[in-house]
Amino acid sequence: MSEGMQKKRVVITGIGTVTSYGDGVETFWKHIVAGQSGIAKVQSFDVSDYPSKIGAEALHFDAGQYMDPKEARRNDRYTQFAVAASRMALQDAALDPATLDADRFGVLIGSGIGGMITIQTQSRRLYEGGPRKVSPFMIPSLIANIASGVVAIEVGARGPNYGIVSACASGTHSIGEAYQKLRDGEADTMLAGGSEAAITELGYAGFCSMKAMSTSYNDAPETASRPFDKGRDGFIMGEGSGVLVMETLESAKARGASIYCEIAGYSATCDAFHITSPDPEGKALGAAMTNVMKEAGIAPADVSYINAHGTSTPYNDKFETGAIKKALGDAAYKLAVSSTKGMTGHLLGAAGGIESAVCALAIRDGKIPPTINYREADPDCDLDYVPNEARSVNVDVAICNNLGFGGHNATLLFKKVK
Repeated sequence: MSEGMQKKRVVITGIGTVTSYGDGVETFWKHIVAGQSGIAKVQSFDVSDYPSKIGAEALHFDAGQYMDPKEARRNDRYTQFAVAASRMALQDAALDPATLDADRFGVLIGSGIGGMITIQTQSRRLYEGGPRKVSPFMIPSLIANIASGVVAIEVGARGPNYGIVSACASGTHSIGEAYQKLRDGEADTMLAGGSEAAITELGYAGFCSMKAMSTSYNDAPETASRPFDKGRDGFIMGEGSGVLVMETLESAKARGASIYCEIAGYSATCDAFHITSPDPEGKALGAAMTNVMKEAGIAPADVSYINAHGTSTPYNDKFETGAIKKALGDAAYKLAVSSTKGMTGHLLGAAGGIESAVCALAIRDGKIPPTINYREADPDCDLDYVPNEARSVNVDVAICNNLGFGGHNATLLFKKVK
């Protein structure tokens, strides 16, 4: 941004989602507000030999509704999800890409893993049939930047474009970086969010070996993800995509767009502590929350809601609670905190896209979604987690946290447009 240039205000005007509930933001939001779990026994492969047997699968999904079927077959499922969510977001925003300045229309869609299904199937081809059996589309299908590239091709966006990979913070970092490009005048319109399709034999084998996923509630899948509850024992994997249409406030007003909310703060920090465990002291995550409030000119007492990373793992929920208290002080006990992963599962690199959408919708409708399966309080988790039922309350300011392996923290702040 040129010196002396005034920073632009950035708003969300469209949301696209693919989740286990189906396609589309209103379908997604209806289930979230109702506190309905989208988690069930995995059906896409045989889970008999796996310690964790449940997930939030997008079993309904048909890529042919959103892109040419032949082109869809050349791409991994995670890219198909991203294209679908992007098209829905543009439709929700009442925005025709053909009317935009293509050079100032960008795409930042992150993924924590990329083409996991492609890696698995092509490895099997190699070991069973030799190198000649490997598809020429393998490499462009599996790389974690390709969702952004394919979406840009599909919608004709020639502006800022790359793929961010920061594990479960990928989607949040993508939205934050898109916000900065709009704020600093590098683009007028951005598609940003995350996409993930890691519910595969290989994905489950890896996470089960780490003992990261829940194994205690296989017989009652809808109760297995229980963020902040004393009985939590691991996360449940989900799949899908969440993509936002973001544009300058000036652009949105000029075309008479409906506005969900404003993005007013973004911070990216690192624990520099451990490759998988969050920092017990929550220093860097606390700093990220402090940073976004400072950037937005918001006091802790003005925050209405935090959509927590809240993975339902013993360490994350305890340490995130501590970080919230570190950043917001006494105000932490006066605001609402919830994790929607109890319903959607953990969408890994897509979590930030989906959960940023939750914040935008909470501001629009004055509804804070619940933390379902909250049954027994944990002394280490002593905030207001909106247990089991949604709450109607005016939401002026919402914060979204997402954390990724490697110590990555990403925090966004959303507020009503005034």
